[in-house]
Amino acid sequence: MNKAFTREDAALEDDDEFSSAPALPANAPNYMTPAGFARLKAELDHLTGDERPALVATVAWAAGNGDRSENGDYIYGKKRLREIDRRIRFLVKRLDKAVVVDPLERRDDSERIYFGATVDIVNDGGEERTVTIVGVDEFDPARNHISWVSPMATALLRSRVGDTVTLRTPAGLEEITIADVRYMDVSSH
Repeated sequence: MNKAFTREDAALEDDDEFSSAPALPANAPNYMTPAGFARLKAELDHLTGDERPALVATVAWAAGNGDRSENGDYIYGKKRLREIDRRIRFLVKRLDKAVVVDPLERRDDSERIYFGATVDIVNDGGEERTVTIVGVDEFDPARNHISWVSPMATALLRSRVGDTVTLRTPAGLEEITIADVRYMDVSSH
C-alpha cells in the first residue's frame, strides 16, 4: 500500500488527538454551557463554510499546475485539508454528544454546586479562589474555568455553601471550604 494512503488512514483514527480537550468519561454526555456550544458551533461553521472550501479551491488550482510531487501549494494544501477534516470530525462528534446546560436556570438553587456554578473557595491555608465549572471543551485555566470531570469539580459537585470537601492533589489531600456559590452567564466572565 502506498505511504500516502497509510498516513491518511492513520489520520482517521487520530481524531481525538487533534484536540487539546480531555477525553469524555465513557458513555457520559458532553455537558456544555450555551456559550461553549456556540463557540464550537461557530468554529465548525467557519471550517466548513469558509476555510475548507477556500482550501479546496487552492488545492484544485495547485493540482492543475502539473507535477504534484514538487508542488508546495498542493502538498501543503492536502496536509492542511487533512487537519481541517480531522478537526471537523472531532467537532461534529463533540457537538453530537453535547447536552447544553444553562447555568442561569439554576439561579434559584444557589446553595448547591452543580454544572455551571461559579464557586468561591478557601483552602486550608486561607487562600481564596474562584472557579467556574464548565464542560471539558470549555476549560480555561487563565479564566479559572475548570472541567466538570476535573478532580476539583468532582470534589465540589453537590456540595453546599459552608461545606468543607477534601481535594486529592499531587501534593496530597487538601481541605477546601465553599464560601459562596452563584450561577451566572459564563460567557460574561
